[in-house]
Amino acid sequence: MNIDVVISQQDIEYFILILVRITSFVFLAPFFGMTNTPMQTKLGLSVFLTLIMYNVLPEMTVEYTSLLEYSAIVVKEAAAGLLIGFSAYICSNIILFAGRMIDMDMGLAMASMFDPTTMQMSTITGSLYNNLIMLLMLVSDMHVFLLSAIKDSFTLISIGNMKINASMYETMIGFLTNYFVIGFRIVLPIFVAILILNCALGIMTKIAPQIHMFSIGIQIKVIGGLIILFLIVPLLPTVASFIFRVMQEMVILVMKGMQ
Repeated sequence: MNIDVVISQQDIEYFILILVRITSFVFLAPFFGMTNTPMQTKLGLSVFLTLIMYNVLPEMTVEYTSLLEYSAIVVKEAAAGLLIGFSAYICSNIILFAGRMIDMDMGLAMASMFDPTTMQMSTITGSLYNNLIMLLMLVSDMHVFLLSAIKDSFTLISIGNMKINASMYETMIGFLTNYFVIGFRIVLPIFVAILILNCALGIMTKIAPQIHMFSIGIQIKVIGGLIILFLIVPLLPTVASFIFRVMQEMVILVMKGMQ
């Protein structure tokens, strides 16, 4: 029994364009694009998703007249995947920003560590919160939403028709404002507790000036901050849910901005 498989040049070109968009997304999206994930795993996942999308998407003809035009289409597909992945990535970075602010208030800003998932120096609380958010992302099936988003992007943004609308700039500027607002909301319990503690230490300095409050205050801040962190751990799923909702809105708005 002979099985003849005919693959035309047009099929290969179409497959490559799908692969470029999905690969760009996988290499930047949160959870999928963590730098400690082997490159072979990322590439294998990209090829696997491309095979599925190639058989699911309706056939279409990619029109171009020269190699330069085809290269331009490849660049467009890479930009589409990168923007979708980046929109989710910057939302996940909110928790790192909040962790840095918390450690700054607690006096642990100097105790930074190299985070292999982000390939950058991260504070202790920021790294802890980031790992917990990644676990909650798996539990809440947020990774499934990201895969669904890249799948739906081929319906909203057909191959070779990606363009940047004015709404894209408004979305990014609006998110930058929300980035700091959401981050400070997460930091608020620690900020208030440390502020009250600083006021108490200032009063004690006036009452008992012979006590060296600078050396005592560092330990008190760390202990008090750790106690508050322990008390607000039950609020972390609510924080994660809020961040994931912002991530969903951001991904949807970015895809609409490329129509």
